[in-house]
Amino acid sequence: MRSAFDFSPLYRSTVGFDRLFDLLDQSSQIDSMTNWPPYNIEKAGEDQYVITMAIAGFSPDELEITQKENQLVIAGQRHGSEEGKQYLHRGIATRAFRQTFNLADHVKVVGANLENGLLTIELKREVPEALKPRRIEIASGGKAQQIEHNKAA
Repeated sequence: MRSAFDFSPLYRSTVGFDRLFDLLDQSSQIDSMTNWPPYNIEKAGEDQYVITMAIAGFSPDELEITQKENQLVIAGQRHGSEEGKQYLHRGIATRAFRQTFNLADHVKVVGANLENGLLTIELKREVPEALKPRRIEIASGGKAQQIEHNKAA
């Protein structure tokens, strides 16, 4: 299923933004499984974020959180048996789930906590010193000054 927006004219005048357009294309597609479990994403500080997921009925050993490069995957699979239980109304969903979040560069998971049916995942953006912007001094008059680059060991 293609999105309502056609990004093909933009491909002609941009270089290296393929991943961005793919992310926009994927985010515009509606999938019924992405609505469960419900979650919030909040900005807790300049470089800090928190994802909170409502996963009532799951224990920590039934959850798996993995981060590979720029992708955070949260999966849940119930281990308990529901045999012999007769429900008159079942409103708490305990079905298996897999939720994927695309993270920006240098965003890392710093902690996770499960309390009162809410899974809280703390994220922090940590840009290496070598990639942070730096001010370049401009010499006047004679020769330009040689700039020394710090080499990572």
